[in-house]
Amino acid sequence: MVRVPLSPQERQRGERFGSLLREARGDRSMVDVAAAAGVSAETLRKIETGRAPTPAFFTVAALAHALHLSLDDLAVACAEAGEDAEGGGQAISA
Repeated sequence: MVRVPLSPQERQRGERFGSLLREARGDRSMVDVAAAAGVSAETLRKIETGRAPTPAFFTVAALAHALHLSLDDLAVACAEAGEDAEGGGQAISA
C-alpha cells in the first residue's frame, strides 16, 4: 500500500499535537506516560517530535486518557492551530 504524502498543514497539525502532549506531560517522564498509555516510549517520542504526525486513533485516545486530556479539547486545540496557519478550520484526523 502506498501512503499519500502529508500536506504541510497535516505536518504542522502533527507537530502541534506533539507539543500539546509534551506540555500536558509536564515533569512526568516519557517512559511513565507511555507505560500508562500502553504504548512504547519510542512511539510517544515520535509523536511528540512530529515524526509520527498521524498516530492511530486508539493511540491518541490512550495517551489522552493517561494525560487526563479530553479528546474534544485536543481536537479543538489542533484545529485552532490550523486556523491560524491556514485561515480556516479543518477537522483533525488521527
